[in-house]
Amino acid sequence: MSETYDLIIKHGQVVLPDRVARLDIAVSSGKIVQLTEDLERSSGKTVLDAEGHYVLPGMVDAHVHFNEPNFGHWEGFANGSAALAAGGCTTYIDMPLNGNPPTVNVPALQLKAERAAGQSAVDYAFWGGLVPGNLGELEKLWAAGVPAFKAFISNPGGEGEGRFREVDDATLYEGMAKIAEFGGLLALHAENDAMTAVLGEAAIRSGRTGARDFAASRPPLAELEAVARALLYGERTGCRLHFVHISTTAAVELIEAAKRRGQDVSVETCPHYLLLTEEDMGRLGPVAKCAPPLRSPVEREKLWQALAAGKIDLVASDHSPCPPELKLDPGLSFFTAWGGISGAQSSLELLFHEGVNRRGLPVPLIARLLAASPAQRFGMAERKGKIAAGLDADLVLLHPDMPYILQAENLYYRHRMSPYTGMALSCRVTATLLRGRLVYTLKDGLIAPGGGEPVRLGNREPVR
Repeated sequence: MSETYDLIIKHGQVVLPDRVARLDIAVSSGKIVQLTEDLERSSGKTVLDAEGHYVLPGMVDAHVHFNEPNFGHWEGFANGSAALAAGGCTTYIDMPLNGNPPTVNVPALQLKAERAAGQSAVDYAFWGGLVPGNLGELEKLWAAGVPAFKAFISNPGGEGEGRFREVDDATLYEGMAKIAEFGGLLALHAENDAMTAVLGEAAIRSGRTGARDFAASRPPLAELEAVARALLYGERTGCRLHFVHISTTAAVELIEAAKRRGQDVSVETCPHYLLLTEEDMGRLGPVAKCAPPLRSPVEREKLWQALAAGKIDLVASDHSPCPPELKLDPGLSFFTAWGGISGAQSSLELLFHEGVNRRGLPVPLIARLLAASPAQRFGMAERKGKIAAGLDADLVLLHPDMPYILQAENLYYRHRMSPYTGMALSCRVTATLLRGRLVYTLKDGLIAPGGGEPVRLGNREPVR
């Protein structure tokens, strides 16, 4: 008697780590149990026909800001995770800011976990933070299940008591030494704070407050210097490092050289640095403001070349939303408007559209950048990131030839702002499955809210 599976996905172009193959996928108890060329339809309790689609591993978005606790009116777990599900993401790691209190100790981590429970459409983990004064909290946070820590070398913005703060050099070095002791991982927002502060203040004093002025106040050199400093500290302490939202190939090459020397370091970029430029920042206004800022068309092309050459480890959204008035109020200059791009729903479609359909990059490369590599780097590879027997059945169906224009009404964000609205895309996510269960379809929208769970990392039990 043949085995009966909970779900069979048939006729899809399945994206494996090294190739694309027309295979059927059998799922039971939330896990992938078999990949083969032709499963009998009768052996599945439910059968999903993926004809004409790529079946990719669900994205692991390692860089989102859902702002809870206490700033859920900017974006909360329910809205943010719904957007991710609609974009083919099945796991995310939420940053320790901009919620208040920030996730810099275990009580704050527990508070965030309470806010997420029963609210997230997809699976999740939480970053810890390295800030002045919390060195004694780092190992406790690691034991409580954070996959990594985040530090800002430049001012992260935000005001008020208890907000997340940047590190000074002593805290950065001592934090790396402490994190290295227990084998943790530190991620860095790398911009030279003194340089950006002086340039920004000079621009404001002289009345130069437009988009290009803002970009000029945060030059590539500010990123390059901060990366070099952090690499030096990491080399001396032995701390594993990850650089978030890198915007220049000079920084990528510096990190690549450190890898060749044997340093344990990874580099991330974001869809906005691959799709948009500083010209778009001027055209679109503060909805496209971020730090580091968008760069030149030449820099964008060089980033694509670095990505194709395997020098960029992963792509994450850096979804950083806010209420519209913090970007669009008439009295705001480009310097005073909130900096952050809303893009979590579009990462897979943007990279497939531009990378595969327009530039001819291999689909397994896109899957590696969005799923396998972040899962591996942040300790989730035993469950997430690839289509393989024994892993969670986190899967996304994407039609490669389904043109549409992204409209605000397509977005699941609390505030439906994005620099990508109005963009013509050539592909579309049509279904997302979390542990073998449909959570989103293009036809029905979000169909299973609240079913996401915290991801266990090795033998560390996550706070719930």
